[in-house]
Amino acid sequence: MALGKYSRVDGRKSSSNYCSTVTVVVFVALCLVGVWMMTSSSVVPVQNSDVSQETKNEVKTPVTESNTENNNDARNDESSNAAVEDNRPRDEGQQKQFEDSQGDLPEDATKVDNNVSSNQVEKNDKPEGTENSNEDKQEEKPVDEKKDDVLEKKEDGPKDEPENAEKNRVDGEPQVENKESESGETKVNNSDDNEKKSEENSVKTDGEKGDAQIVEKEENKKDEKTDQGPIEKKENPAEVFPSGAQSELLNESTTQNGSFSTQATESKNAKEVQGASQPQNQNTYSWKLCNTSAGPDYIPCLDNLEAIRKLRTTKHYEHRERHCPDNPPTCLVPIPAGYQRSIEWPTSREKIWYRNVPHSKLAEVKGHQNWVKVSGDYLTFPGGGTQFKHGALHYIDFIQQSVPEVAWGKRSRVVLDVGCGVASFGGFLFDRDVLTMSLAPKDEHEAQVQFALERGIPAISAVMGTKRLPYPGRVFDVVHCARCRVPWHIEGGKLLLELNRLLRPGGFFVWSATPIYQKLPEDVEIWEAMKKLTQAMCWEVISITKDRVNGVGIAVYRKTTSNECYEQRSTNDPPLCKDSDDPNAAWNVPLQSCMHKVPVAPSERGSQWPEQWPARVGKPPYWLMSSEVGVYGKPAPEDFVADYEHWKRVVSNSYLNGLGINWSTVRNVMDMRAVYGGLAAALRELNVWVMNIVSIDAPDTLPIIYERGLFGIYHDWCESFSTYPRSYDLLHADHLFSKIKKKCNFMALVAEVDRILRPEGKIIVRDKVEIISELENIFKSMHWEVRMTYSKDKEGLLYAQKTLWRPTEQETITYAIA
Repeated sequence: MALGKYSRVDGRKSSSNYCSTVTVVVFVALCLVGVWMMTSSSVVPVQNSDVSQETKNEVKTPVTESNTENNNDARNDESSNAAVEDNRPRDEGQQKQFEDSQGDLPEDATKVDNNVSSNQVEKNDKPEGTENSNEDKQEEKPVDEKKDDVLEKKEDGPKDEPENAEKNRVDGEPQVENKESESGETKVNNSDDNEKKSEENSVKTDGEKGDAQIVEKEENKKDEKTDQGPIEKKENPAEVFPSGAQSELLNESTTQNGSFSTQATESKNAKEVQGASQPQNQNTYSWKLCNTSAGPDYIPCLDNLEAIRKLRTTKHYEHRERHCPDNPPTCLVPIPAGYQRSIEWPTSREKIWYRNVPHSKLAEVKGHQNWVKVSGDYLTFPGGGTQFKHGALHYIDFIQQSVPEVAWGKRSRVVLDVGCGVASFGGFLFDRDVLTMSLAPKDEHEAQVQFALERGIPAISAVMGTKRLPYPGRVFDVVHCARCRVPWHIEGGKLLLELNRLLRPGGFFVWSATPIYQKLPEDVEIWEAMKKLTQAMCWEVISITKDRVNGVGIAVYRKTTSNECYEQRSTNDPPLCKDSDDPNAAWNVPLQSCMHKVPVAPSERGSQWPEQWPARVGKPPYWLMSSEVGVYGKPAPEDFVADYEHWKRVVSNSYLNGLGINWSTVRNVMDMRAVYGGLAAALRELNVWVMNIVSIDAPDTLPIIYERGLFGIYHDWCESFSTYPRSYDLLHADHLFSKIKKKCNFMALVAEVDRILRPEGKIIVRDKVEIISELENIFKSMHWEVRMTYSKDKEGLLYAQKTLWRPTEQETITYAIA
């Protein structure tokens, strides 16, 4: 080009130089047009592709490689890979629900930050091609190629990892996986620092981006790893934290293409995740304090005074039954003044803080029977009861001496204690390795169930009234009643027939009451009526003895194990239930004065006694058939074992060592969405008990839970649970919130969680990423401490702790005001 200006000197060359100049100009123009076309394609927004949140992180990896051959291969292989995966059998995904193989986990993971910064959100919303603009101009790599890269990774990832994945592995596991677990813990303790780092990373100059930026992030992650505590001391994070292969129940049934979601589903989910990831102002959630007549002891479904006032009769204790409001409350229940952390087990069995349950009426009425006494700052429990003034342990041992076949902690593992009082019977049965479901109404015996729970003894507020108790049929090894004030003999024995439904064939009914050993006219009348009724029910009298230490009599009956007695009765009274009547149906089902036939087929539940404890906890029940499909899609016995192994790994690798939980402060645990009771079984070596909740719209696995020597209850989480506020130390919710959000009031469930969880109590939530993000913001608005969040494969884990904070503004619940 420098010679161009001298062309005028040599006229002979002007023509040829002119042609050369034109050629050069045309060439330059074409180059400019080409550059313009390529650069214009690089700013085409990619939002329309609706790539999921995971793929946004994945884009950064191929940029550092800039391997155009892979991009071209992605275009060629994309259709074939998609076709292969879409035609993959549905069962394959179901069978992988609990497998921890590397193939179940994609290379990259997503992260739910405590507070997603606005810079990060803007960065995610930017076109892919503008994220590293200088880099794109140098490489001149169109966005379409990047999208192909992403799709290749999405479709090939679960089957064949990219070649460069081996470079990012540490000890056989993808390094990204470890980085995710590190970032989860870092967020907990240094959320402000993380926000600053994310903002700094999002505003780096173009010259600082590219390969150097990726390497720098890798080094930062390595530095973070060295600073972490026990959370990172794990060999296989896939067994510790949630992944798409281990979390959602029945996840496959939500798609139409086997275990793999469609692009439309992925795009829809990506939009939801992006929306949920937007930083929300905590002031969005406005909390108020519940103003009710019950005050700090408010139970919404038992304190609905408006509904109770409308009852036509209370003859059958209708006023003690559940009457849930149409619109469950979203306010927070007050905390008693002077409340402090509950005393740890087993000391709590003997004494609790008075200010935590500031009720003294029961001590005044029942103190002489050694129920409870006020002693300075404490409420003390001598271990007595109406029928065992001199201690529950003597009473418990006396029962076994009278009936050795009871065999506490071996043959008899799960007990129902009706009219439990302060639950000392169940509290001391722990010493005999027995699990007791204590039950009593919220009545004039002020706060008796609340005392039990504060002591660390399982109990619920319920009454034997007009409806079946919320348990399956034939699940309790023993049912106990000590002066429980239940009129068993009236109205054809309707209430005793309910116990017959709950009791296993061959199980025992232990009855300790005045009609057994007193001769007052009323007692004699009741005793004669009970003799006639139990004979008609084919119950065998095993023992009638008198405990001379406590001065009481005890009668022990055994339920029949065959139907011969029923067939040989001269009159069909009480009648047998119709074959169509399901003994397991128990949610708002009216009581009936009939008996269900005893199962006799070898493969039918109830035809055999379960194995002795503790062998029964880890073995599939004999009546689970391989021909039946389990909750996760495998044959039922395999499903059971896989679930148990999964939760043992999670508890061992994560809950015991990875979350930093001080388990000495944990006693009362609730699994809000239990399946086979695997979590409870995995925790059985600890000094905790677990209330397993099976939702009424979930597969009915509660009989399996009881069969393995654990217990639980049916419940609908659209309603309040039948327990006092501040009952539990730890709540566990595995994909519960996402289901409730589709069904009923999400914020009401959050308020219910706050109600039943103790201050300084903990919650572990495993759910979809968008649910985890939303709950994190909600918990923060309630001034809870978010200890950890983690996400992977659109699945997340949240670990938080409740505080003593309460709002000052009140909300009057009109239907709960006297």
